[in-house]
Amino acid sequence: MATPQAAGPEEVTATALGTWPGEDPVEAARIIRGELGSPHLPFLAELPDRGVGSDALGRSASLLVDLSVDVQPYGWRIVDRPGKDFRRARSALSTDINILADVIGAEDTPAQDIKIQLCGPLSLAAGLHLHNGERALIDHGARRDLAASLAAGAGSYLSRVASAAPGARIVVQIDEPEIASVLAGTIPTSSGYRTLRSVPGREATDSWQLVIDALRAAGAVEVVIRVPEVEAPFDRILAAGADGIAVPLRGLTSRQWEQLAGAVESGKRLWAGALDVSNPAAALPRVADVVETVWRPWRQLGLTAPALSGLRVTPSDGLARHSPSSATAVLTRLTQVADGLNQLALG
Repeated sequence: MATPQAAGPEEVTATALGTWPGEDPVEAARIIRGELGSPHLPFLAELPDRGVGSDALGRSASLLVDLSVDVQPYGWRIVDRPGKDFRRARSALSTDINILADVIGAEDTPAQDIKIQLCGPLSLAAGLHLHNGERALIDHGARRDLAASLAAGAGSYLSRVASAAPGARIVVQIDEPEIASVLAGTIPTSSGYRTLRSVPGREATDSWQLVIDALRAAGAVEVVIRVPEVEAPFDRILAAGADGIAVPLRGLTSRQWEQLAGAVESGKRLWAGALDVSNPAAALPRVADVVETVWRPWRQLGLTAPALSGLRVTPSDGLARHSPSSATAVLTRLTQVADGLNQLALG
């Protein structure tokens, strides 16, 4: 079977970051695919409201090969044999993939692309614990084993989604929410009296490259790494071979914008977290205001309007804390923002 080929970016598109409110994967799939049809990027939703195993960490840990996890009072722990929480996480993911296949099968014209998310190897090591209760991040061998195990499982995950979405181009978002603390050495030990030693930047790059290479080998057409804006290691992400960077725009410095501009000029994708959704109770910003948060720095850095065509717009955060109706409104607003930016791109 031929591997789906990536389409060249021709217009600004919209997507969201993966987490979704509620406990109904059927409703989530239908809403997301309804709001984010082609050319936009629908995604396989994560529903943390379903409980243990449906959170981002547990879901990604369930992908591990030759490593098992279970939940202890202090969180997810690496264990000798699979426990009920591990099995629950795997079962929930299998259910979601099966539902995705059913929803796609009922569509007249399925979207050309789909996105999946997984926790990156460094944040996974920060969130999982060893037998002694300490974070796996403390041990170089454990970090290495986790990265290799995640790479093996990620490829299998992508293949399962490809079977559920025949012919679709699969995009992968690697989430590293803890990366700034990992690289700075500010994550506390289990006792809380010390902090864990910082992970060398080169190791982070190598870990990401291992996972990215496995995803590409499995057929991914685009792999981006999502990080918070504070101390975001853009240079390390690009050195790992990622196709792009996903980052909220709200706190970017001028220096960070310059780094992103350089990445765009070199052909990398920017997933711009332009729509502030940090307060679920607040009204959504106006389309024109969101467009301006992208266009103003874009123009100031000398980037051209046609270069906007490589952009994806996203919310600043996941949508799990929103109501389903509010989350749906966010997707609608994102597509409107994409339309506004496309008008600028076309002159």
